[in-house]
Amino acid sequence: QPVEQLMSRALFIIDVQNDFTEGGALGVEGGAAVAEGITKLLHGHPDRYDAVIASRDWHDGDNDNGAEYHPALEDALIDVHVLKGQGKPAYSIFEGVTDTGETVPELLDRLDVTDIDVVGIATDYCVLASALDARTENLLVALTRDPDVRAGRMTTGLIDARGDALLPAKAAQQPAAAPINVTG
Repeated sequence: QPVEQLMSRALFIIDVQNDFTEGGALGVEGGAAVAEGITKLLHGHPDRYDAVIASRDWHDGDNDNGAEYHPALEDALIDVHVLKGQGKPAYSIFEGVTDTGETVPELLDRLDVTDIDVVGIATDYCVLASALDARTENLLVALTRDPDVRAGRMTTGLIDARGDALLPAKAAQQPAAAPINVTG
């Protein structure tokens, strides 16, 4: 008799923090609305995700306030916090660790995560890097075009006319992995 595979779905919330929203050191237009949109999504669909995992980037190792979540993102809705950067460049959530020092791949393995939805700031940098890294972990990955849950442009050439994600040359050289789906 076949063994039933447990699957779980997680939401990655990428860098929805003061530094990357309007008025922040590296503010992205629409960032505050993204924080509100993600909170609304989680309240409206409380059972959609088995785990909600959010990253914060300490790109400036001395600026603690800038790395705080934007006030419109309810941090009580987040299950796991991932810290990345700490004064050095870090784009992907996979470059960080949890509060307990667990790596993201270790966390996803422990939680049996197979599917990831990725939202946050900025779509053409940290959101994309996180989605590509999730893909190399053979996870099913979905990005959204919904401006309520992402800020920053969808880089021209990454999304084709059918809505399929196209990979940059660096990603194309990596081992075969699960596709990135684009929704909304």
